[in-house]
Amino acid sequence: MSTHDHDPEDPLSRERAHLSESRAALRAMREDVENLDIKDVTANWVNAAVLQRQIDDRIKALADLSHTPLFFGRLDYLHAPGAELAEGAEGERFYIGRRHVHDAGGDPMVIDWRAPVSQPFYRASKKDPQDIGLRRRFGYTGGDLTAYEDEHLTDPAEAATTSKLLQAEIERPRVGPMRDIVATIQPEQDEIVRSGLTGSVCVQGGPGTGKTAVGLHRVAYLLYAHRERLARTGTLVIGPNASFLHYIEQVLPALGELEVKQATVDDLVAHVEVKGADDAPAAIVKGDARMAEVLRRAVRSHVSMPTEPLMVVRGSRRWRVPAYELEEIVNELQERDIRYGAAHDALPQRIAHAVLVRMEQAGEAPDDRVQDAVARNTAVKAAVKAMWPPVDPAKLVLRLLADPDFLAAHAEGVLTADEQKTILWAKPARSVKSAKWSAADAVLIDEANDLVARTHSLGHVVIDEAQDLSPMQYRAVGRRCSTGSATVLGDLAQGTTPWATASWDEALRHLGKADAVVEELTAGFRVPREVIAYASRLLPSISPGLAPVESVRETPGSLDVRSTTDLDAEVIAACRESLEHEGSIGLIAADARIPVLAEALMAAGLVFLAPGEETTTESRLTLVPASLAKGLEYDYVVLDEPAAVVDGEPDERTGLRRLYVALTRAVSGLTVCHAAALPEQLA
Repeated sequence: MSTHDHDPEDPLSRERAHLSESRAALRAMREDVENLDIKDVTANWVNAAVLQRQIDDRIKALADLSHTPLFFGRLDYLHAPGAELAEGAEGERFYIGRRHVHDAGGDPMVIDWRAPVSQPFYRASKKDPQDIGLRRRFGYTGGDLTAYEDEHLTDPAEAATTSKLLQAEIERPRVGPMRDIVATIQPEQDEIVRSGLTGSVCVQGGPGTGKTAVGLHRVAYLLYAHRERLARTGTLVIGPNASFLHYIEQVLPALGELEVKQATVDDLVAHVEVKGADDAPAAIVKGDARMAEVLRRAVRSHVSMPTEPLMVVRGSRRWRVPAYELEEIVNELQERDIRYGAAHDALPQRIAHAVLVRMEQAGEAPDDRVQDAVARNTAVKAAVKAMWPPVDPAKLVLRLLADPDFLAAHAEGVLTADEQKTILWAKPARSVKSAKWSAADAVLIDEANDLVARTHSLGHVVIDEAQDLSPMQYRAVGRRCSTGSATVLGDLAQGTTPWATASWDEALRHLGKADAVVEELTAGFRVPREVIAYASRLLPSISPGLAPVESVRETPGSLDVRSTTDLDAEVIAACRESLEHEGSIGLIAADARIPVLAEALMAAGLVFLAPGEETTTESRLTLVPASLAKGLEYDYVVLDEPAAVVDGEPDERTGLRRLYVALTRAVSGLTVCHAAALPEQLA
């Protein structure tokens, strides 16, 4: 921590010196951990292995990433912060960075951006200076500190201006995976990031509003503020596909958080191998929340009432439990509505207890060991199997989809006859292994699995691109945070599945988080104003009533719409022009056009990547099927034939939504190439 004194004639050299000292301090922190000797503090090899893993993780977290600045800002407080911010003393100066760094004496040299004392860096303004005299932002080239910019928040003579360094950082060309936005978090984003662990939050945000980054930084903040609790309960980030997860996977490690797991919904419900696909009508019915009731009925249908009394033989004595008493036990378990498997496990103990009551009435003094022995008695086991047999979730779903009578019995009054026909397999599979399960079937099996045995709940789950989930998928995710909280991220205008979310209220109800707070981000920081305005022409057709994004970035010349008679040649030319600029380039096209464009790129000698492959300074062009573009962004985008993107979907609204996604992936410039007429909404 530095104290207030007069800056030397060259403040930049002073700040560079602090950066060098901070890097040296971080190196020393890392060396201290590397030099720990654990031989004398571990009782056995298991303890040693656990401790060594913790040390290895700590070493990784203390890595000094050469291309990532250790600090990006400075706050000079006017007074000592209040009691709640007791770290500060009068006139102190705090350097704000991605992680905490302290010197050999334990005094902080860099404060973690998540600490309470760092909050004014994001929230303070001329109107509300929050006791900050000076806010300084730093500019970097590579890992070198090359510029700074000051705001005197309490100086009435200094007008409020837009930070050029902040603007430059937002617009900085991007090569490689997604970066953190810790240096550029805006006040409205910071409020969401720092909201508490107990409440769930839903963030509706159009393209370029930073909702994905906000969700990831919220996880990092929660891990900082509630580390012990979340270390016990776990955190999970759910993305739409593997390409997206690969794109975002470096954000949390760059913030020093290594323990957050990432998965797709398909990964969560992978109880069977998915080898088949449903047509849209079948997928819509299978994804409908009503299927939960069909499955509940089907699971419970296995319970049958006893018709015979139970006779338990122990030694020379026989103990009789009448059928009506067994029926009472079964009814009581059903009324409690506990998991089917838990009730199956409880039933033999309940029956054994009924036998023990009779033993006590006869003058015996049985103990718990006798009860356990009775519960394991062959006659009791046979009675339990008859009344409450085990249920295999995959076999149950197989039977529902293959046996029209079984489905009709449990879907009566829930699904119409036509809906039942829609989900029945034309050619029933013989076994769980031979079945060509679809992704929607796997979700049904997950629901059945939860009806049998409770799904483990995590402390916090983030769901990105949530607008594309079906109600049954929301239920599957909701089970993973039933005792925790969730951050739901999405944009209703970008829903491109036939079952896309119609409203966040409905989605949150299916998730089991009906009381979640819905926040809307409408300020766009990534997509240029001209590009977002062009794409927003589609909004009245795809999501009436949704507020268009207001971009804060005006970039003249960022939109170029070209009509051509030789589409492939025009697209290649546009890619070459884009490659003349710095940064990443995405060539986005209808899925059916990808093979043709791949050939054209190869013939033109242009090297290209597939989505998920990491861009480098040598390979900056990615060929992106429109179906995989969601969540990704590129400095420059070339969009091939908008009409083909629309026509590639089963209906016009979904097609226009897919086009909206494709149009809004560009950070610096968009070139649209078309030979066919543009959709009328864009004309």
